Amino acid sequence: MTETRYLDGNAAAGALSNLFAVDITAAIARCAGCGHTGVFADTRLYVDAPGLVARCSGCDGVLLRVVTTPTDTYVDLRGLTYLKVPNE
Repeated sequence: MTETRYLDGNAAAGALSNLFAVDITAAIARCAGCGHTGVFADTRLYVDAPGLVARCSGCDGVLLRVVTTPTDTYVDLRGLTYLKVPNE
């Protein structure tokens, strides 16, 4: 059996900086599945798929998906109850 490798949520900073004007890795995220709350940087980020998939460090549920095509970027946040971004 092969071990699945993942990075932490900090690895999404570059890709998400194209979509958001703030550092999303410092945002507080709440999992819609288990209610786990923490900074987005603590998520488990999988980059071997066609895009980015962030999973909850509490229950491994999918929090966020980002897929970029030649013409569009798709962002799926349905695994999050909220994403609280600090005002600077």
